Amino acid sequence: MTSLTQLSPDEKMFRDAVIGFARDRVAPRVASMDHHGALDKELLPDLFDLGVMGIEVPEQYGGAGSSFFNAALAVEGFATIDPSVSVLVDVQNTLVANAVIRWADDAQKERYLPKLAREWVGSYALSEAGSGSDAFALAARAEKKGDKWVLNGRKLWITNANESSLFIVFANVDPSKGYKGITAFLVERDFPGFSVGKKEDKLGIRASSTCELILEDCEVPLGNVLGEVGKGYKIAIETLNEGRIGIGAQMLGLAQGAFDYAMKYIHERKQFGQVIGNFQGVQFQYARCAVEIESARLMVYNAARLKDAGQPFIKEAAMAKLHASEVAERVASLCVEFVGGVGFTKDYPLEKFFRDAKIGKIYEGTSNMQLQTIAKLLQAEYGFKG
Repeated sequence: MTSLTQLSPDEKMFRDAVIGFARDRVAPRVASMDHHGALDKELLPDLFDLGVMGIEVPEQYGGAGSSFFNAALAVEGFATIDPSVSVLVDVQNTLVANAVIRWADDAQKERYLPKLAREWVGSYALSEAGSGSDAFALAARAEKKGDKWVLNGRKLWITNANESSLFIVFANVDPSKGYKGITAFLVERDFPGFSVGKKEDKLGIRASSTCELILEDCEVPLGNVLGEVGKGYKIAIETLNEGRIGIGAQMLGLAQGAFDYAMKYIHERKQFGQVIGNFQGVQFQYARCAVEIESARLMVYNAARLKDAGQPFIKEAAMAKLHASEVAERVASLCVEFVGGVGFTKDYPLEKFFRDAKIGKIYEGTSNMQLQTIAKLLQAEYGFKG
């Protein structure tokens, strides 16, 4: 019987290339990027050259024309070294490029997909100060004026904002219609009235820029509506359902990266005449960590393969994101303990993995929101009304 975690030769080659790049090019920069709270800009051209910024973008637009599953593999691979670089690749692929591929018209695809595959980083701008888990309580507004849309409002917690040239911005064109007025717009960084504001000083994934966006009479061409006017809620929901698999992959990679480091350390470090890894009390703990990582991998891979196969995957995506984020937090915490005092210092990578893990239970849908989604889908499966 073939395991869900078994990769094809091409998938394995791709994953190994990503991990090799991460070890060679990203790993030497991780501590400095974390300390300064900023991505090393020299990495961006290399990421584009590697082909990981347009994994699903069709070849006709300069992308790899590959699968969603391979995008998840890339996110996982980078997270074993640095979850900050991982989330940059994740948002680029599973949210921004994914949405443009699915919802853009031909002219928009011709303009933006080649740029996303070769040179432009993208951001997904849904959240606001009063609109987090309640994603559709948007205060941002869009008004049609002549040959343009004019957007006003502020967005918060926008990943990749410092690096991005393209932003998918959600605003309401008719608040009287509630969520049915929400519309998605393709906003370029140099559009009049658009600016990137404060960068958040975060606990973890510090090299990943998380910023405020300011829309002050921001002028957007009429042709830059993504999808249809009033259909932004559909784009947001369906894209985030897919994006949650990416966060699951990021948390999976984080757990694996922390575990790999800790296992090497405890099988070199000696106490009481033997390596720490030989003590039964430690063995039982790392054996359980391995079980949890494997269970998370099965769930993430299953959700990604279902998505590629065109099968229902929303429940599986929510489960994968929920479980992988919980596993990442538990495993990273235990790995700090395995290593002992040095694990609590910044001279070793485990305290960073531990800090980075916390966000997995918060962004792209909190754990409670995932549980709510899972419960509603289970009720439907069993024929109960919520």
